[in-house]
Amino acid sequence: MRRLWPLSSDTLSLAGGSRALWDRSPPLFVFLRQASQALFTGGDDRSAPPMAGADGAEAAIRRALAEKQAAVDRQAEAVDAAVETLKVLKVEHGAVARQLQSALNGGGNGARGREEFRQTVVNTLERRMFYTPSFKIYGGHFVLEENMLEVDCPCVTPEVVLQASGHVEKFTDLMVKDEKTGACHRADHLLKDFCKEKLEKDVTLSPEKAAELRHVIAVLDDLSAQELGAKIKEYGITAPDTKNPLSDPYPFNLMFQTSIGPAGHCPGIFVNFKDLYYYNGNRLPFAAAQIGQAFRNEISPRQGLLRVREFTLAEIEHFVDPEDKSHAKFSEVSELEFLMFPKEDQLTGKSAKKMILGKAVSEGTVNNETLGYFIGRVYLFLTQLGINKDRLRFRQHLPNEMAHYAADCWDAEIECSFGWIECVGIADRSAYDLRAHTEKSGVHLVAHEKFPEPREVEKLVVVPSKKELGLAFKGNQKMVVQALEAMSEAEALEMKAGLESKGEVEFQVCTLGKAVTLKKSMVSISREKKKEHQREFTPSVIEPSFGIGRIIYCLYEHSFYTRPSKVDNELLNVFGFSALVAPKKCTVLPLVKTDAFDRVAKAISRDLTKAGISNIIDITGTSIGKRYARTDEIGVPFAITVDSTTSVTIRERDSRQQIRVDAAEAALVVKELADGQSTWADVMWRYPPTPLPSQTTSSSPLSLSLSLSLNDYYFIFSLSNTSFIGSSNLFSNFESSSQHAPYGIIWRFPTTSLPPQTMSSSLSLSLSLSLSLSLSLSISLFYEGLLLLFIVRREFLAFIK
Repeated sequence: MRRLWPLSSDTLSLAGGSRALWDRSPPLFVFLRQASQALFTGGDDRSAPPMAGADGAEAAIRRALAEKQAAVDRQAEAVDAAVETLKVLKVEHGAVARQLQSALNGGGNGARGREEFRQTVVNTLERRMFYTPSFKIYGGHFVLEENMLEVDCPCVTPEVVLQASGHVEKFTDLMVKDEKTGACHRADHLLKDFCKEKLEKDVTLSPEKAAELRHVIAVLDDLSAQELGAKIKEYGITAPDTKNPLSDPYPFNLMFQTSIGPAGHCPGIFVNFKDLYYYNGNRLPFAAAQIGQAFRNEISPRQGLLRVREFTLAEIEHFVDPEDKSHAKFSEVSELEFLMFPKEDQLTGKSAKKMILGKAVSEGTVNNETLGYFIGRVYLFLTQLGINKDRLRFRQHLPNEMAHYAADCWDAEIECSFGWIECVGIADRSAYDLRAHTEKSGVHLVAHEKFPEPREVEKLVVVPSKKELGLAFKGNQKMVVQALEAMSEAEALEMKAGLESKGEVEFQVCTLGKAVTLKKSMVSISREKKKEHQREFTPSVIEPSFGIGRIIYCLYEHSFYTRPSKVDNELLNVFGFSALVAPKKCTVLPLVKTDAFDRVAKAISRDLTKAGISNIIDITGTSIGKRYARTDEIGVPFAITVDSTTSVTIRERDSRQQIRVDAAEAALVVKELADGQSTWADVMWRYPPTPLPSQTTSSSPLSLSLSLSLNDYYFIFSLSNTSFIGSSNLFSNFESSSQHAPYGIIWRFPTTSLPPQTMSSSLSLSLSLSLSLSLSLSISLFYEGLLLLFIVRREFLAFIK
């Protein structure tokens, strides 16, 4: 609201002969002249008459008016100052109120404070419909291209839901049973196969009968249970294998039920060890990984994603020689230092402490290098996702928690509003799993180490008599042989003693589900000395197991923060996801709703999609600030603002800084950032930043800045908080576009179309205006990533005068 005294035309004189250029000004300079005169003469295009030439009465009137105007200006300035003070007090009041509420709730770590924070996070997650990102190569073909919403729904559904959907009542097929064996068959398939076989093979079939069979095939899906049963009886259809008669058709529901809470799960990696070991060239160590749904007996699911009956589990099974648990890449993580909570400290009431991983392994706190390597990798994985390293610890299992077969076990625990939550388990399970499956299946799940030279050893040798076993057990002979060969040495010695004392023993064959009687003639057990060319052993397993839902929930809390709005005391929600995990990497926002900007925005969105970058395009007419707030609330790290048809700005969410790039380069820059090839600091050096409000002086109603580059000119004009929007035909390829208030407007044209004398005249004009009117001048020069910034402030100009 600052007002200036009216200036005479002499005050607007320009240095260096530029007045002539001002008078014969093209539209751009006409606009400058008119704007300045409107500012300093109250909209009157005529120069104010000099006071010295007025008579006494007029002079007195002028002085009185001037004094009155000065008083009004002082009052206006006082009001402005009071308004600014009130704004500051309002912000301070809000901060104090929040601190007081936090204290009443028991402090930042109090139960009520944690509950309110958790509720804020959960409300935001539910309101903005978050989902787990998993853009794969085929998902990108549809999901990214069509901007689909990806959802991950549970496999197990309550019965009431399926009843409502009609699946329980109608999702059925008609079944018939073999009346003697009980074998089941689909009734429609039997009838269809019968009709087809008749039509293809029965050469005596009459045309009428053939037409009837074709009609039956055509209307097969429309036949009721009674009609289908009548046709089966009419045609004399029997069970295909036994030729036994069939029952009447009855509906069989294709939905199957399951009881809540299986006792555990058996990863398929273990039972497929033999094939995986062969695929790896019969070499150790090697690892396999899998991601899938798991189920747990949760009587009362609660705590959001933390305790559910169905959840996503990711597991790694790393198979290693039990006699050599070193790891070739352990040196890459050995220097990491983070919070660890050994069992000794837990038992003595101490707290978690920072430890260097290599030292923890060498001192025996962590059992072996391979286990330590995966602890380090889990730490890097979680912190790169965005988990706060100061709220992440690795807790060792106490003796009463650890399975009897485990050598060592650590949990990665993440602190959230629910406390410390176990999210990843890293266990050395020894050789328990493979031995257990070997005993149950009878298949040797073992590895081998070849010796450079043969070794002579004494071994217990079990030799089944396949002939005797075949006569006794016929088709089950193979399973009995496999079970005998899979016996441990202790079991074989026990069987040998029983056969020698009693002549026969009971032997449990798990694959048959029963015990069989073995006689002495059926198996030979003896100790023999033999040369071995290789060592046979059961590998140990290091198993990191990740609870994906728990990690994601903790990431939500660790990424969530609020910041005050610029326009009021409202707190804006922000999810500070890294570009690595953000569901949407970028949003494209036309500054104003015009056809030209919309076309540019859609083209940039297509470029982002082709580059595999998930993005949102927002072409609504909402203010740019509100659209920024919307995308910040769902954690979008970058926003491309289209404010020109040739260049755009890229905004980083957390710093809210912006850079300007060519529209054609925007998608490539965002891809570099999203893929981690460049940091925001890197691109800030390579591209010019957009003008910020802090680069202009608020005490002057008119500010003028000139940016020069080798490729483009930018003229930016701003009048207080009001933006001028205009155009100029200074050059044929001149462009005009609006910039963010209060930046004003930006005129842009290529320097290639400017003659050298025009460039020098323009620069002279800008300098003369700045010196005459005490305005701000900002000159920026960019050359191949090198930024030279010169800012001349009003205060400095006043000083040099």
